[in-house]
Amino acid sequence: MPINRAVLRKLVLSTATGIGALVLLTACGGAATTSAAPDHVGMPATPTASASTQAAAFNQADVMFAQMMIPHHRQAVEMAELAETRAADPEIKELAQKIKAAQDPEITTMRGWLTAWGAAEMPMDGDHSGHGMPGMMTKKDMARLKASKGGKFDRMFAQMMIEHHDGAIDMAKTELSQGTNPEAKDLAETIIAAQQGEIDQMKQILERL
Repeated sequence: MPINRAVLRKLVLSTATGIGALVLLTACGGAATTSAAPDHVGMPATPTASASTQAAAFNQADVMFAQMMIPHHRQAVEMAELAETRAADPEIKELAQKIKAAQDPEITTMRGWLTAWGAAEMPMDGDHSGHGMPGMMTKKDMARLKASKGGKFDRMFAQMMIEHHDGAIDMAKTELSQGTNPEAKDLAETIIAAQQGEIDQMKQILERL
């Protein structure tokens, strides 16, 4: 009997050791699987998908909208700067400051889009009247505006800026109907609302000048 008990004790110890080793192995295996998960999540599949999304976030209409609206805005800012020293009517001066304050940051925004889209900015030189940008003043128009002062400037500024704004609204409407970029379409809506309000204001100014 003593021998049988000893053998039995060894058997029990051996079985317990085996079970303990199996539990330890299972635990280690589970830990390894858990630690491997973050490495799998961090694989470069997401950046590729993101890049594809960005590439599909604009079309040629969006590019054209920015390329044309930048020089269009730049000319409006140039006209607004002339009003600082040439305008006589306080409301014209105030409106000119408002136009410059709104359109300068919009130019910066659209330039950022073109950089992100890998598109070049359209140069602003020469006569833009034939470049498909409605409402753009010719070099002769700008020379006439620069040569005027006082009440004459005020009337000319309002008349030219109404035409200029009408052109911007036309381009913005084209962006809304043909573009796909959400930010560009948001800006188009902003331009339509703001510049239509300014057109209405300038028409009222012309009635009293």
